[in-house]
Amino acid sequence: MKLTVIDALSLGDAWYQCLQKALTEGREYRIEQGSFEGMRRREIELVAINISRPGIRPLSPDVPTGVPLPTTDEVIEEYMSYLMTPDRQENEEYTYGEFLSPQIEEIIRRYRKGYDTNQMCMCVGNEKSLYQADPPCLRLVDTRVQDGALHFILYFRSWDLWGGMPTNLGGLQTLKEYMAGEIGVRDGEIHAFSKGLHLYEHAWDLAKMVLRMPLS
Repeated sequence: MKLTVIDALSLGDAWYQCLQKALTEGREYRIEQGSFEGMRRREIELVAINISRPGIRPLSPDVPTGVPLPTTDEVIEEYMSYLMTPDRQENEEYTYGEFLSPQIEEIIRRYRKGYDTNQMCMCVGNEKSLYQADPPCLRLVDTRVQDGALHFILYFRSWDLWGGMPTNLGGLQTLKEYMAGEIGVRDGEIHAFSKGLHLYEHAWDLAKMVLRMPLS
């Protein structure tokens, strides 16, 4: 598998670079199992995204006039609350919050005792997740306090570049800011990894419009 490395300043910068990589270099294939079975997608097969200043506002990306927004700052704020709320709605198999919410406060408590540890990793999902129709995409929120700042190291097993990434990163950045404030350190970097960062075919033309590329 080819590793693609994206070095970005902001969340929006990371998104634009990933859109371009997916469109120009992504592996195109038809989905045999899982969400949107039978549909085509273009995928960056293995990606490492380094974002040096993820807190730059706005957290939501800017798009040209006439292109529907992939997310908004209001949606991001709601998503951050979702990450911290354990309650499930009636039609939900799981929520990220049911896994993360008890771990968030424990990590804050532990970091207040000392920063030099490798144990502060939050997991999403369990042994039952494999049998769900749509298992969690986000699987790890690892953390590090270094040089006076809290950093997030994320892993997504599968990641929708249009319908997921802007909201996911914005919500996780907001969560990181909250945790950093509670711990008493600065907000730090985001390093995100995935072996399946993809664009579904219904978003290909939208991505081209964002990047001002010719439509096919």
